[in-house]
This record gives sequence, C-alpha cells and structure tokens, in this order.
Amino acid sequence: MAERVDIVVVGGGPVGSTLALALRESGLSVTVLEARSAGVASSDRRMLALSEGSKLILQRLGVWRALSAQATPIATIHISQRGRLGRSVMHAQDEGQEALGYVLSYASLADALDRQLLEAGAARVLNDTRVDALESAEAEARVHYSGAGASGSMAARLVVLADGGRSLNDLPGMKREVREYGHCAVVGRVTCEFDHRHIAYERFTPEGPVALLPDGERGFALVWTADPVSAEVLCGLDDAAFLERLRRHFGDRVGRFLTISGRAAFPLKLATLRPVTAPHLAVVGNAAQTLHPVAGQGFNIGLRDAWELALTLRDTSAQDVGGPEMLARYRARRQLDTGGGIFFTDFLVRAFSNDLPGLAAARGAGLTLLELVAPAKRFVARKMSFGANG
Repeated sequence: MAERVDIVVVGGGPVGSTLALALRESGLSVTVLEARSAGVASSDRRMLALSEGSKLILQRLGVWRALSAQATPIATIHISQRGRLGRSVMHAQDEGQEALGYVLSYASLADALDRQLLEAGAARVLNDTRVDALESAEAEARVHYSGAGASGSMAARLVVLADGGRSLNDLPGMKREVREYGHCAVVGRVTCEFDHRHIAYERFTPEGPVALLPDGERGFALVWTADPVSAEVLCGLDDAAFLERLRRHFGDRVGRFLTISGRAAFPLKLATLRPVTAPHLAVVGNAAQTLHPVAGQGFNIGLRDAWELALTLRDTSAQDVGGPEMLARYRARRQLDTGGGIFFTDFLVRAFSNDLPGLAAARGAGLTLLELVAPAKRFVARKMSFGANG
C-alpha cells in the first residue's frame, strides 16, 4: 500500500531544497527523494552566479547569513566584444543595489540548504533513493522508488520534479524541445596578476562568449565557449599553454593569467519542457528549462520557480493542491519570467556568437546605445537581477 503525503519533491539539490524550505510553515507534509548520498554535494566544485533576487530568496529562507562570507559580490559588469567597438559597463551603485550578483560554489549553497532543512525540520529527506517510475492521474500522483535495499511507492497531492537529470519522455502530454548550440563551455578557476575589484567580464567573440566572474580575493570563475573540437584541445593543454591561449583570446585587461584549476567541458544547449505541469505534477529548475550560461539566468530562474511554486501552494487550500486551478495559477506566475529569460539568453547567443557581415557593427552600436541610455541600462540590470517580473 502506498504511503500518502502532501508533497513529494524529486531531487534534493538547491532548487528542490529551496522549495522544501519555503514550505516549512505551510502545514503541508513534504518528502524529498534524493538519489545522491548525504554530503556528496560538498565535493561539487561548480561555481554559480547568483542574482540579487536569488540572494533575497535565500535571505527569506534564513540561509544567506551562513553564505555571505563565502560569496564574492559582483559590483560591476563589463560587457564588450573582442576587436570591435562598443561596450557597456553596469555598476551596482548606479542601480541602488548592494551587488549585481554573487559568485558562490555549488557545494557551499547545497551544504547550507541541507543544514537549514535539517535544523528547521521542514521536510523528510530520503537520500540514496532513486525514483523508478512516476504516474500522474486526475486524483493524485504516485512515485515508485528504490534505494538502500528497499523499495516502495508514495501517493501525493503534488509531485515536483526538481531533478534536471531525469528523463520525462515517459510522461504523457509533456514534450521536451532541445536546440543544440554546437558549442561547449570550458570551465575552471583562474588566478590573475591584477585584483578583480569585483568586476565580472562578459566578452563576446565570433567563437562565442567568454566570461570571468570574480571569485575569492584574486580569482575568477571562467566560462569559455568553444566548438567541441577546440574545447577538447583546450582541456588537453598543459596549464601554461592553456593560460597563454586564454590571454590571447580574452586580452590583458586583468593582467597575466597565473593559474588554472578544475578544468572541465560540457555541451551547451537550450532545452525547454512544454507544458511544465500535468495533473498533480509540476516540473521546476533545470528539469523544466536548461539555458546557455551566457547571461547567468538558468539557475536563478530555477530558484524563482521553486519560490513561486511555494507561494502558490501556500495560497491554496490543502484539498486543491495539485488541482487544475492551482497549477494554472502557477503557470501564469512563471510564464513571463521563464519566457523572458529564455528569449533573452537565446538572443544573446545568436546575436553575439557569430561574425556575419555587418552584425559586429550592429552589436557595437547596441552596446554603445546601452551604455549611453541610462533607462535602458537600468532596465537590463534590473531584469538580470530580478527576472522579467522584477
């Protein structure tokens, strides 16, 4: 016989944990199913670019105080294109914000959320638990799971998929559309000759954008877009050759590149799920949309998915959780933000990652116009910080 709970969250990463924490005073029973062992996220060295809006969510959850000392603020964003005219520089103080964003390791964020979940008693978390099947029906949803030598099933008013790695091909009525960009992101951490002064650099080249995000006192988190063959070559170079190649590609604005660590590469794509709900089922985070990292929007949109879903649930009576009206309200709350983030990110990739005749001049004119027209710059900065609804 299936165990019955109000909410089952599949995936205990930052997005799923944010949802569970945001529901801690809702009166709803929440169970989180996580395939990884407890504490495994502590070894995940990926770097995240958190928006100011994401910081506010983490503050409301009581998590940010433990993270603030580990997060590097972004005070300035410098946007340019290599070898061409046109640039724009955004300053947090001009927007009346403490920062335009923050750079933080995935491990630090996951650990802080896990501790807060445990201390607050917001949810029951089952680690080493894999979801084998999911059923969405008019009356309820069910998950069938296994792990730690046992298996079982749960019936829930609402199942939330926050696991970006799960295949959704077996869910009727949901379709995933994937656009491969034909590029890879080469990531790592570099140290430089000059202090970063809390400046993040976004430089567009015909091969794709390269971003340097301030990390720690003198380091940068690197995201270098390259075609798959070039990415493989870059990952195979020794450190000295890689750093010299990066200097030639990016320039000397931060002085010499001194060290590189944690090099890795992964393919870039745009993947969207339509629709993101089914009876008694909602899909959030990377499971709902996977974006190119050029604008740093994907992870932040996922956190806002979790927060807005929690607000929708808190405004819904228990008997209506997972019902058509509740799910329609959630979709309406997220439509503008997710749609705007997807469009903006895809536009940047298409407009700034090629060298078609005349396009470089148009890009330069656009960046110059953005720099000169204060309301336009303020609009872009606010949308990057708080999403399309900000």
